[in-house]
Amino acid sequence: MSDTQWLQASLTIREGGLGVRRVASLALPAFLASAASTQSLQAAILRSHFSQPDLLFETYRDRWSTTFGPIPTGDHSHKQSAWDRPGLRVDRASVERSKSDPRQKASFLAAAARHSGDWLAALPIASCGLRLDDEAGRVAVALRLGLGVCAAHTCRCGSQVDTWGLHALVCKRAPSRITRH
Repeated sequence: MSDTQWLQASLTIREGGLGVRRVASLALPAFLASAASTQSLQAAILRSHFSQPDLLFETYRDRWSTTFGPIPTGDHSHKQSAWDRPGLRVDRASVERSKSDPRQKASFLAAAARHSGDWLAALPIASCGLRLDDEAGRVAVALRLGLGVCAAHTCRCGSQVDTWGLHALVCKRAPSRITRH
């Protein structure tokens, strides 16, 4: 996997990723949201002992503001999602810019479409038919991230199959066609 594909995997499911978030991208928003939501409590407890502002919070808030712009205010400043959202937008834009081929762009936009990642949030209950086997999971993740699904080869019907393996979805002689139906 390329760095861009790893970055896409770390995006939220809604943004076209797998929802496997990077700790490095979550640490600052988590700290800032936590510190912002407890500032009044800290002030009430420490008022008689300390009159200095929280320098660590201000340093990291200024760093965030330099990178992403205006800081969240009011009730939004207490929510990690408000601090995290601008970083997600930057990562998504980076992934989207890296897609130069129309097929890659279409694949990414399809992965980011509403409800396209619902299968990632489904509980794997075999009795309800909601459990993917390992191979189906591998192919689904590969298609979502724009990875190769198979080695390029010649199909039984004589057509060339590229690494994306999309020919198998339309070929009447593909071995997996019967199981799909």
